[in-house]
Amino acid sequence: MRERTYKKMAGTSAVFIEVNYPFASPVERDGMVWTETELGLNAAGPIELRWKEPLANSLALEGLEEYDPPQSGEARYVTSQGVAFYYLADKQAWIQLTDSV
Repeated sequence: MRERTYKKMAGTSAVFIEVNYPFASPVERDGMVWTETELGLNAAGPIELRWKEPLANSLALEGLEEYDPPQSGEARYVTSQGVAFYYLADKQAWIQLTDSV
């Protein structure tokens, strides 16, 4: 099976969405594409998700660090993107949730 690849979302420093996701417009920063291995997703093993209330957009995910710091495994649905993201504390990153997590 081919490894998934991700790009950072526009205007964020640590929100990653799959490169081939057809309903969003990930903006490539510095020409970078990250693999699952580079993000440490393969090493993490299965993630136990803890769902919290939905957010309007991916920029709001980063704002949580100021007033409600996320923990690894926290998951949030982002209505403007139509997908959910989960948080990896060791990478300080929100990753698009896929069926393999």
